Amino acid sequence: MPAYKRILLKLSGEALMGDDAFGINRATIVRMVEEIAEVTRLGVEVAVVIGGGNIFRGVAGGSVGMDRATADYMGMLATVMNALALGDTMDKAGLTPRVMSAIGIERIVEPYVRPKALQYLEEGKVVIFAAGTGNPFFTTDTAAALRGAEIGAEIVLKATKVDGVYSADPRKDPAATRYTSITFDEVISRNLEVMDATAFALCRDQKLPVKVFSIFKLGALKRVVLGENEGTLVHI
Repeated sequence: MPAYKRILLKLSGEALMGDDAFGINRATIVRMVEEIAEVTRLGVEVAVVIGGGNIFRGVAGGSVGMDRATADYMGMLATVMNALALGDTMDKAGLTPRVMSAIGIERIVEPYVRPKALQYLEEGKVVIFAAGTGNPFFTTDTAAALRGAEIGAEIVLKATKVDGVYSADPRKDPAATRYTSITFDEVISRNLEVMDATAFALCRDQKLPVKVFSIFKLGALKRVVLGENEGTLVHI
């Protein structure tokens, strides 16, 4: 029995690269979609916010000397490309995706309209939110928190390369331990990096819990949705 009825899944663009240096790794995106399909078969309503770091990251070396707003808009367009690829893969897997963009590109994707997104979710379609919040200076983490609150998601699932929040960097400190559960205030006091400060504050203010887990662990998404001991739950 699923622990949640409606979830917001935050996928980084980098997660789509697999072992490649950039771009979208076909085998990786297919596997991710299979994991999402498993969750939808449980009757869970799924919305996705996708990043664009595998194509263009506004704060990366390629944007040195570039106007920050311009770089961020380029990053938003990168998320649209990822959303289209994700939607196409979902379509081939038998899911019914709907890509909604925060910036208007009507000939390619439909604009984000909250009532329409809610309707799609209730119909069992997977909604993919592209172009972040539509504003520069905000990350896709913040877009995930914002859209999660708007659609009434019960939890934001932040898919990362690490299987939760640790007391220290597990790659540098072998003694680092994973938290099963931790409060927003504890994360702040211990200076642990979960998501950017704006996104984190929004989730805390909206009492929207965040589960950090590894998208690279087979079956992890399903275990999270079933409420099993997977990843780290950040809560009030």
